[in-house]
Amino acid sequence: MSSFGTLLLAVDKSEQSRKAVEVARDLAKACGGTVHVFHARGHEQIVGRGGGSFDIESEEEARSLVADELAVLEQAGVNVEVDVQRALAEDTYRAILDAAEAVSADVIVMGSRGLSPLGAMMLGSTTYKVLHASTRPVLVVP
Repeated sequence: MSSFGTLLLAVDKSEQSRKAVEVARDLAKACGGTVHVFHARGHEQIVGRGGGSFDIESEEEARSLVADELAVLEQAGVNVEVDVQRALAEDTYRAILDAAEAVSADVIVMGSRGLSPLGAMMLGSTTYKVLHASTRPVLVVP
């Protein structure tokens, strides 16, 4: 059986993400692992005259989200580290993969976000992109 000593837990505001926190908690406890909580604070580029970008989520909102997840993990006695980074919304999957590489994650744990197959195909899905681009195991929580 593989050891999952280092888990990268990618979180967002979805219900599936909250479920993924519980799965990562249980897996880390069973394996004695460390959970690296990762959140990409999205921003969008403004196309056209003037350019620039705008944040989809404030740093305070991101820190609050991560604090909630951190509390669940710490309360269970799990070793936790936190990383919040700013990333272009369409590059969130790449930020997750880079974070997994940086911590040498044995597995990436993330929620499915609940998009239908058609919605994922039309809108793009971070989970879908991570699954197809990752060289590491990915545990998707529905």
